[in-house]
Amino acid sequence: MPRSLSLSTLLVTLLALLAVVPLLSVLLQLLQPSTGDVWAHLVRTVLPDYLANTAWIALGVALGTTVIGVSCAWLTATHEFPGRRLLEWALILPFAMPAYVMAYAYTDFLQVSGPLQSALRELTGWSVRDYWFPPIRSLGGAVTILVLALYPYVYLLARTAFLERSPAMLEAARTLGASPWRTFWRVSLPLARPAIAAGTALALMEALADYGTVAYFGIPTFTTGIFRTWYSLGDRVAAAQLASTLVGFVLLLLWLEQASRRRAKFDGGRAHAAAPRTRLVGWRAALAACVCALPVVLGFLLPAILLLAMSLQEPSVAVDPRFWRAAGNSLQLATMTALLAVVLALLFAYHARLKPSPLARLLNRLVGLGYALPGVVIAVGVLLPAAALDNLIATWLHQTFGLSPGLLLTGSLAGLVYAYLVRFLSTALHTVEAGLAKIPQAMDEAARTLGSGLWRTLACIHAPLLTKSLLTAALLVFVDVMKELPATLVMRPFNFDTLATRVHTLAADERLAELGLPSLTLVLVALGPVLLVARQITRHGQARADEKKPLRRVDPAPGAA
Repeated sequence: MPRSLSLSTLLVTLLALLAVVPLLSVLLQLLQPSTGDVWAHLVRTVLPDYLANTAWIALGVALGTTVIGVSCAWLTATHEFPGRRLLEWALILPFAMPAYVMAYAYTDFLQVSGPLQSALRELTGWSVRDYWFPPIRSLGGAVTILVLALYPYVYLLARTAFLERSPAMLEAARTLGASPWRTFWRVSLPLARPAIAAGTALALMEALADYGTVAYFGIPTFTTGIFRTWYSLGDRVAAAQLASTLVGFVLLLLWLEQASRRRAKFDGGRAHAAAPRTRLVGWRAALAACVCALPVVLGFLLPAILLLAMSLQEPSVAVDPRFWRAAGNSLQLATMTALLAVVLALLFAYHARLKPSPLARLLNRLVGLGYALPGVVIAVGVLLPAAALDNLIATWLHQTFGLSPGLLLTGSLAGLVYAYLVRFLSTALHTVEAGLAKIPQAMDEAARTLGSGLWRTLACIHAPLLTKSLLTAALLVFVDVMKELPATLVMRPFNFDTLATRVHTLAADERLAELGLPSLTLVLVALGPVLLVARQITRHGQARADEKKPLRRVDPAPGAA
């Protein structure tokens, strides 16, 4: 028994170190001198723009996602108004719409030659010079697209925090004379602050990792700068140094968020009963419904309709052999990565269950670091050691056997799947850990008492009970791989397209009419896990409704909405 545990610990440790290799390889480039003074050139010319634009995007996304997510979460969790039951799960639908796909759809709709401005000119008789229209391809347009795509992170966590609040605290505040607004600001919002901060941090990491939106809008950020330095300037060391700077930016944001609440203590109490919702009537009910419906319309319904219209314009052109090859490649990569991610996540989670030691917790945290890293950073971190290993193997084979094998890891499917695993393994790990935590330890002890070994217990007891969690983890990783763009662009084999890279290529060539179908395919695939989350939200709301707690009818008061 101790031997098997030691072997499993060694295996898990080696796998966790492999997950950290890309991050270490990027950070080590800070110690390397950049050839040709490329880094000095970047510092003098474009680095200030990278810093400024990245900071503005981070600030805009943080503010936008917090305002939309918190307001919609508070309204759906604590108030009753027409359409609430539909909107409480529909608000997560933008999760199924990749930000870069939304950017392409809105660009086709809002550009000068698009249907909106064309209709405006036909109705008014104006020319292009007679009016001003906000440009979608701008920093503000990028921030707006990212906010609409990422606010569900804040909404989901904030809504859970508002639902789990103690009604006794709210009643105490109202008894002491606090108005609805004052109760929200002084009681509900501070109690939900950790959840809101966590959701905002997730949205920020996704915004900093975005490449498709900012590249298409022509906004110089760290992600676009890494691509340009790697491909245009041909300096991998400078590209890795830019990537390490972006990593530092992400870590700084996370540290600031944790430092801001280091001395704060939060205790929401134990809510033994569901807090009654406040029924809104009249214009306040209509306003609440509009506030919650607007993000759904702008973040999912309108882009989906636009993509459908684009797909119907030229279906014979969109459905070509390259589309089917890209779809097959995406399916192949997503399936391989999802299966491997589930197996590895189960290994890490089961090891932590068997040996709940500080080492096991540290290894799981190391594996989780990949999700905080942008895809382009992971791609650079994988390519650097992969290229060095390729050169070492090629030199040895040539000197020993006179063979020239070429590149074995760089630009291969194995390297691409490795990058995907580093990026998305934490998603599967958290899902499997949550499912494993629901299985009582008494089952493990009973199985061992009956003579069942560790791995037989896993296969015969835990695995059947974890079926739903394993399927959910596989589906989440599958969708993440289907949508991943920057890592695929950097590491894909030659002449190898996925749906994401196919959409990006068509958008770069301004062939917007042809990208509707592959973009809509990505959205439809992503709807699977989103609808699973929506089903859980609906079940949770129904369970709370079954408690038969009456609604608290109150007179409309300022701030009730």
